[in-house]
Amino acid sequence: MAGDVDFDSIDPVLVGRLLSRALDRGGDYADLYFQARRSTSFSFEDGRLRTATCGVSIGLGVRVQRGDATGYAYTEALDDEAMMAAATTAGRIAASTSTSPAPPRALTPPNRYAQEHRTTDAPSEEKRSLLARADRAARAFDARVTRVTASLTEEDKEILVASSDGTFVRDRQPLLRFGVHVIAEDPKTHTRQAGSSGGGGRVALDYFLLPGRTPEHQAREAARIATVMLDAKEAPAGELPVVLGAGDSGILLHEAVGHGLEADFNRKRTSNYTDRIGQMVASELVTVVDDPTFAQGRGTINIDDEGVIAKPARLIDRGRLVGYLQDRQTARFFGTESGRGRRESFRCAPMPRMTNTVMLHGPHSAEEIIESVKFGVYAKRFSGGQVNISNGDFVFSLTESYLIEDGKITAPIRGVNLIGNGPEVLAKVDMLAADVEVSDGIWTCGKEGQSVPVGVGCPTTRISAITVGGTKVS
Repeated sequence: MAGDVDFDSIDPVLVGRLLSRALDRGGDYADLYFQARRSTSFSFEDGRLRTATCGVSIGLGVRVQRGDATGYAYTEALDDEAMMAAATTAGRIAASTSTSPAPPRALTPPNRYAQEHRTTDAPSEEKRSLLARADRAARAFDARVTRVTASLTEEDKEILVASSDGTFVRDRQPLLRFGVHVIAEDPKTHTRQAGSSGGGGRVALDYFLLPGRTPEHQAREAARIATVMLDAKEAPAGELPVVLGAGDSGILLHEAVGHGLEADFNRKRTSNYTDRIGQMVASELVTVVDDPTFAQGRGTINIDDEGVIAKPARLIDRGRLVGYLQDRQTARFFGTESGRGRRESFRCAPMPRMTNTVMLHGPHSAEEIIESVKFGVYAKRFSGGQVNISNGDFVFSLTESYLIEDGKITAPIRGVNLIGNGPEVLAKVDMLAADVEVSDGIWTCGKEGQSVPVGVGCPTTRISAITVGGTKVS
């Protein structure tokens, strides 16, 4: 078990004592979040293993809610005295007569990322070999490759959630991420460009046996991007049609739209989607779901961090806003179901977060969409972006993009930024392909200082017009 903690010793009697202490001053609701996490990280650079680290974290977070107020405390020691002290501290948010928790009811969650063998138990030499294979493949791809860094991070996390409404449920959440970063240099112009590729999810090491998932594939893809971009032209500037490639382009959806649909922002009335349930917020082609059930996806969860079995949620249905992402507190406020309460660790209180956020397919083909563009930009890979939740304005940087000229993808371009407004851009989606892809396990989402793993996805998508920030005026 992660962190060598025996969760079997956390029985209903102990849970009942802790919850009773937490509610001793009269809170409306209390929950306990036990966590044991073991992680390892390897970095391979300049042909040798550069770093290898291992970490363990163990602890308990206690939350008490009374009305709109929340008390939270945590402890890294799981002895009786420390846990009782945390429960007492969290309970100080309330100040009335005590209440009693419901008897614990064991809940059996689904099994969306079953593994026969844990990656954290595999020999380190096996992981070093994966990194060395990536290093060799990247250097062999092109003589202009001058630097290669390969990394592998993994964790095995066990959680147990118990609450005053009777919830008692546990889950084990594996996670792996493999990445290759390449620098290529043109010896004539001394121009340098970078390329990255990676993948993973809630997977074991047999992931690397799958086609398109080997270390060699990731290395060659990173080297391809770096060398292709050596010949990139200056990007055009102005308002142009943009075609988003299937898969990783879903990060634009995640940032520009997804955060605004998290219910805490709408409860606080700071989102541009506040009070817009039932209204059209996108093109009729657009349907967006947040789906935690994808097999072994990076954002996939069996239960959320409040002990609720996570189910798919439809957010936008054919352009119409139909729902927000809810945790327990916001679900009570909006009178709906929860299932998206997530937290970085036991040190943090949960809040509404995304899992795997995906735009569903449309009626066109990718070829039709490309052929429909006289002059525009094909956006294939993103490095991330920034969004203003209150108005939906965003800026995204592209790491791999191309011109579209007379219906064909032509020259690579560099220095491309996409600038726009989430609802306005979704309203300009006028073609969607049937080739939905979900990103291969690379994205991490930050919110209020907490990071959680997420997945993104979309089909090939045409946006009729968006502001392209480049260095060359079209």
